[in-house]
Amino acid sequence: MTVGPTTRRRQLGADLRRLRERKGLTLEEAGALVGISKATLSRYERKEGAVKWPAVDALCREYGTTDDERSSLVELAKGARIQGWWRSLADPVPESMNLMLTLEDEVVSEDHYACMYVPGLLQTRAYAEAVHRASEMRCSDQEIAHMVNIRMKRQELLERPEPPHIWAVVDEAVIRRVVGGRETMRAQLRHLLEQARRPHVTVQILPFETGAHAAAVGSFVVLGGPTPELDVVYVDIIGGGLFMEKPQELSRYKLAFNYLRAQALNIERSAALLDQVGREL
Repeated sequence: MTVGPTTRRRQLGADLRRLRERKGLTLEEAGALVGISKATLSRYERKEGAVKWPAVDALCREYGTTDDERSSLVELAKGARIQGWWRSLADPVPESMNLMLTLEDEVVSEDHYACMYVPGLLQTRAYAEAVHRASEMRCSDQEIAHMVNIRMKRQELLERPEPPHIWAVVDEAVIRRVVGGRETMRAQLRHLLEQARRPHVTVQILPFETGAHAAAVGSFVVLGGPTPELDVVYVDIIGGGLFMEKPQELSRYKLAFNYLRAQALNIERSAALLDQVGREL
């Protein structure tokens, strides 16, 4: 599991808030002790923007942490400056993708519900290109190629020595929607079957016969962090995506995903349906 800059930053913010509350200090009181404003400390705890590690060191001393805990938090503050692989790409990454790439680079699990397309991490290049051409009508061939290359690069996390576990509940409409033509779709279904045989990938199909279900609102992903408080939900919307991390929001989507897993076909029956649909194309 990769502990990257955003995970470090979010963990640092959560820890600073926990330590301050344990000490019984307000934001204003804690900030005054180390010479930073209430607004600055609030930003630190909300996990927004850069953090100066000397301020973290001073806060830890005021909060009465152990030397080991203080050293660990200072390292988190220093590590939060490191940039991800996408920062070095020749062409810029669309702003709407930055946070998703950052979070995904650091997850330990991803729970996908897909009602429109195969999840990006499990797409073939040809399928991904067809999806982008359909959804980005005004983009040039070069821009589409760039976005497809990013998607393929994202998939490298599945090849890591300790890859995240990907659990995908895929609506039957997804595997029956012919994207990019029959040949492209047949290859995509074969690829999905192959991926589902990997120990860190689980694919279930939610059949039409299920009827109404727990996620009729649309596709979403629960991005699992190293600890539950670092989990994030990503919801597809037109023009980008919406990220949610409030406890009640996380609970709602996690519960929905649990219901979807229960309503979907089991792994063996899902594989059989994928194979059947592929042969019918």
